[in-house]
Amino acid sequence: MVDKVPILCQICREPKQQDELVPAQSVPEPVAVLIRKEYPAWSSGDYICLADLDRFRARYVVEVLEEEKRELSLLEEAVSRTMKDHALLSKNINIEFDRQLTFGERVSDRLADFAGSWPFIIVFVGVMFLWVVANTFLIVTRPFDPYPFIFLNLVLSAVAAIQAPIIIMSQNRQESRDRLNAEHDYQVNLKAEMEIHQLHKKMDHLLFNQGQRLLEIQRIQVELMETLIRKTL
Repeated sequence: MVDKVPILCQICREPKQQDELVPAQSVPEPVAVLIRKEYPAWSSGDYICLADLDRFRARYVVEVLEEEKRELSLLEEAVSRTMKDHALLSKNINIEFDRQLTFGERVSDRLADFAGSWPFIIVFVGVMFLWVVANTFLIVTRPFDPYPFIFLNLVLSAVAAIQAPIIIMSQNRQESRDRLNAEHDYQVNLKAEMEIHQLHKKMDHLLFNQGQRLLEIQRIQVELMETLIRKTL
């Protein structure tokens, strides 16, 4: 019976039997890259013993888990930064718009709001009723505006002439306010859409890398189990 010639392991530099060695071609590429980082002279025609291979397998699994933890931390930071930037972009347009109003514009808005309310209608009808009663029943001898109440028509025409441009000015400012709100909403929605798209790309990239790494870890686990089974036989 011829004794098997020991083969030198290029990692630990110790002679090993054939069944204790693994050729470089059979080592998974991620583990082989890790080995070549520490032993640049290790080439595809060399061997590595099972003990050293198990050590590098374990190191690879540890590095993969650390990389996963680092990428998850970076993703959490990106989400937090995105939420913070979004909060800075969102603002109350109405408050900033009101700060730029002049005194005359504020007065016109108040008058327009009052002219379009029930208190104005009630007061207006009450004044007309008192006007008609005063010029018809109370002041019989010399009323200041007898029937058909020409002076009242003049007052009403003047009120309508003044009220119309005030309401138009208020409506124009409301249109400007609505346009600013629409532009701001568009900016917020566009930024949110871009951020969501970026987060989807990051998640897809992370999931793809996780899948690849899990496959490598499972492959290493299977090889370790096969090694243990061979040792127990």
